[in-house]
Amino acid sequence: MKIAFLGTPEFAVPSLKMLIEEQHELIVFTQPDRPKNRGHGVAMPPIKTLALENGIPVYQFERIKSPEGVQTLKDFAPDLMVTAAFGQMLSQENLDIPKYGCINVHGSLLPKYRGAAPIQWAIINGESVTGVTTMMTNIGMDTGDILLHEETKIGSDETYGELYERLAIIGAGLLKKTIFALIDGSLIRTAQDEALACKCSMIKKEDSFVDFTGSALEIKNLIRGLNPSPAAYTMLDGQRVKLYKAEVCENNESIRADADSSIGECIIASAKQGLFVKTGNGILEITELQFENSKRMSAKAALNSKQLEGKVFGI
Repeated sequence: MKIAFLGTPEFAVPSLKMLIEEQHELIVFTQPDRPKNRGHGVAMPPIKTLALENGIPVYQFERIKSPEGVQTLKDFAPDLMVTAAFGQMLSQENLDIPKYGCINVHGSLLPKYRGAAPIQWAIINGESVTGVTTMMTNIGMDTGDILLHEETKIGSDETYGELYERLAIIGAGLLKKTIFALIDGSLIRTAQDEALACKCSMIKKEDSFVDFTGSALEIKNLIRGLNPSPAAYTMLDGQRVKLYKAEVCENNESIRADADSSIGECIIASAKQGLFVKTGNGILEITELQFENSKRMSAKAALNSKQLEGKVFGI
């Protein structure tokens, strides 16, 4: 089958690998190369790297809806278009080109978590189950008919990075099943229930700030939902501190906050015991963090050189 594949980050890589292994005739569209951190040259999208390694033509339009993007698709004349974390909206003109339409691989159980950051928000919101959905793309934001879906449990300590990798692999397998069903004519389309739909936005800077007036569990979920990127953070003595791992301190009578302790206060901070912070509801143990101009490390290691007891996060 002639397939135009549209994807950009690591999430899309297993799906493209699967299509290569299945020996489909492929063309790839991805986002343009972007500057690396701190201006150290430019970085190719992971999908571009994989495509070039396999001799697949790659096109990088700022807008695939442009006349040039539309014409390139028309010239290839794909039977099917597949998108996986592409990062651009498609036009109806794009969608009308492939014979079988466009299938999207989405990292949630639609219609829940439509939008740009479904994996992160599922963890942040404390979900215990998520999954991947293949759907027919239309010009709405993840509003097309559902084709197949696969559920998976979210581990209580699983981070965004860990879940992202698992869902990418699940997505590739689900895409394979979807294409087989499309070819043999058994694929069923199911309209999404709009009453169950919820949208999720891109993660903004303000979403990453830890508000210690929340509960210990809410803060833990925020921290793991943003690990490794962009990373939850707080302020201490006017400097940013990134938080990567934390645990809710439960049923430990030796770890208690005085009634006059401040929200966000480091009530225990020692290299032997660890770092324990008072929240709006419960005690949070921060186990991994990163101070400015320092490397990511365990809290206990950091406390070998830093005196934090009695200090208050968020200031």
